[in-house]
Amino acid sequence: METSPVLPPPATESPTPWNWARQNLFSTWYNSILTIVCLIVAFQTIKGIIVWATTKAQWRVLEANLPLFFAGRFPSESYWRLWIVAGIIALLGGLTWGNIQREERLWNPPTLILLGTAVVGAVISPIDLTSRFYLLGIIIATAASYVIGRQINPKIMGWMPAVWVLSFPIVLWLIKGGLGLTEVSTNDWGGLVLTLFLAVISIVLSFPLGVLLALGRQSSLPVVRLLSTLYIEIIRGLPLIGILFLGQVMLQLFLPPEYPKLDRVIRAIAGLTLFSAAYLAENVRGGLQAVPRGQIEAARSIGLNTPLLTILIVLPQALRIVIPAIGGQFIGLFMDTSLLSLFGMLELIGISRAVLANPSYIGRYAEVYIFVGIIYWIFCYSMSLASRKIERSLGVGQR
Repeated sequence: METSPVLPPPATESPTPWNWARQNLFSTWYNSILTIVCLIVAFQTIKGIIVWATTKAQWRVLEANLPLFFAGRFPSESYWRLWIVAGIIALLGGLTWGNIQREERLWNPPTLILLGTAVVGAVISPIDLTSRFYLLGIIIATAASYVIGRQINPKIMGWMPAVWVLSFPIVLWLIKGGLGLTEVSTNDWGGLVLTLFLAVISIVLSFPLGVLLALGRQSSLPVVRLLSTLYIEIIRGLPLIGILFLGQVMLQLFLPPEYPKLDRVIRAIAGLTLFSAAYLAENVRGGLQAVPRGQIEAARSIGLNTPLLTILIVLPQALRIVIPAIGGQFIGLFMDTSLLSLFGMLELIGISRAVLANPSYIGRYAEVYIFVGIIYWIFCYSMSLASRKIERSLGVGQR
């Protein structure tokens, strides 16, 4: 019996940058032309941006108003309270992130790039020497807590959500004051502090409300299902600006006359929470419908009642499925806080408008809004990165 000769393996070129470019960018004559045109356009665009940023832009508007962008009109003698709040969040965030990253290398490239960028930014930032030391201390504390979080037993780290919840009263006390600290009116809150406070509280409140609405819409009780459906469809049929107007202007009209006037921050949180919960409910409902019917039948066959079935079997799988949608919803909610500037609240966009109203900085729109846009991008990208990491750790789309 004649056997075929054994052939050598096909020759492969080493994966050099030039080989990659030749296969992907210059594979045909029209791809080559398109690549060259795109490179020319990109070069001219980047060159124009660099020339503008180094010769024409007047960055003094940012240096002179940096405290306003980050803390609004918060009293400067109480800035130490905000630094403590930042330290608490950095420590807890480092522990949480370290636990999530425990299966990866200690100092992987993304982490090193992030840490290096933070250190360089703290060193070259146009802030006073004391604030620079505070910022460097927070960065070091974050890196140390990240390392510690990788070493702690995951069972112990399971209590981190409770620790985050318990830290909230301390954070609120430091920002608001009282009980030994000088009270700071919410009218003096502003900038990044107000934006983060509104976004975080609205996210925390809208999530359980959205889950309850999704379960209510799937309920077998007609009244619960009808009320949940009406709420979701009515809120989704209104623009967010209308909901915020109702919260800021008309919410007080629905309360008894003797009821104290609600703080405008509370009214803003109420509007953002009610709006976001309706959209979140539909995302969660999609996850509930994606849970295989066999899972529910198997749970009932071993004697689980409806509450246990929902909490232990259905919800964990449904929420795991819709993590990308929930992450996108939270990012959208964070950016939606910018609409509150229309109602006179001095969050990031409101502070920007107040700064640009100063006759000394008229026309400096590009510098201010680029800076604010970078801040929004940093937080939104961080949320997106955390969402993707949670997806990978839970194996979303893989198993």
